[in-house]
Amino acid sequence: MKHFLTRHQAATRKRDALAAGLGGLLGILAVGGLSVLAETPLLMAPFGASCVLLFSVPSSPLSQPINVIGGHVVATIISLILVQFLPGEWWALAIGVGLAITAMGLLRITHPPAGADPIVIMLAAPSCDFLFTPVLLGAVILVAVAKAVHRTTGTVYPLPLPTTETKPEREAA
Repeated sequence: MKHFLTRHQAATRKRDALAAGLGGLLGILAVGGLSVLAETPLLMAPFGASCVLLFSVPSSPLSQPINVIGGHVVATIISLILVQFLPGEWWALAIGVGLAITAMGLLRITHPPAGADPIVIMLAAPSCDFLFTPVLLGAVILVAVAKAVHRTTGTVYPLPLPTTETKPEREAA
């Protein structure tokens, strides 16, 4: 039983925990504030979970812009298609979540909070405009806020492009 209660997460400095919390506050404040200004909803529950990744573990591959934006977009497209053919029943939600996870994995854009998108979408049955507002625009705003916040803290975000090592050319026989 002890292994269930062991914390495997490394200790976080108070300063970093506070910065992450402030980042999440600013991210949701920006998306919510722009919702009011634009008079269109830009917030959805999975964005709170996106903030955890964006501001607490910005160096994770799951927190990178392509994962945040792409993961939400792919999960939403799948959900908007499924909602046309399946009822908002528990088993249909399970299909949506499973397909979203599979697609994100195959595309290498896994973003765990986007796994909640099918549940939100299939229960609400929104129009196709939901893909653009709140999903795409909201995710882009969160990534922009993350980039700005991390710039002020000196944290590298997004991660730099990976360097590719060149392989030596084959010698002629």
